[in-house]
Amino acid sequence: MVIALTGFMGSGKTTVGRIVADALGCPFVDLDEVIVKKAGRSIPDLFATEGEAGFRTREWQALQETVRKDGEATAVLSLGGGTIIRPEAARLLQEKALCIYLRATWETLQERLQDPSGGRPLAGEGAADLYRQRLPLYESAAHLTLDTDGLAPEEIADEIIISCL
Repeated sequence: MVIALTGFMGSGKTTVGRIVADALGCPFVDLDEVIVKKAGRSIPDLFATEGEAGFRTREWQALQETVRKDGEATAVLSLGGGTIIRPEAARLLQEKALCIYLRATWETLQERLQDPSGGRPLAGEGAADLYRQRLPLYESAAHLTLDTDGLAPEEIADEIIISCL
């Protein structure tokens, strides 16, 4: 079973995902890392050269391959913040994974996104609108929603593990 973590950028998907995978003794897969490895270029470079549409196509392909490859055994998958904007991606996650939404308030996410070296192409101006647009998509794609405000990554990971048992 693939445990897929979704949420807006800065919600803790990668940090928490690594902790959960370590605790469960299973592989951890960061979808963004899969894309970068296959493309041989960084995400900001992909956005600059292919635009968001080109990046989302690569993301969809990587998601399909990852879910197909890792779907037989337990694996933890950290999704990109926009993976669920593609309806077929949300359907695939609903059908083939346990999709967990790491929900955080905009104020919490702003604090977490302060690092200018984060390499997040969509973290600048307009991010608040993007966040509001994606909220219903995260909620509809998820089998489970965890509120993460005020929780340490280890506490969030514990909640996920308890929910999966």
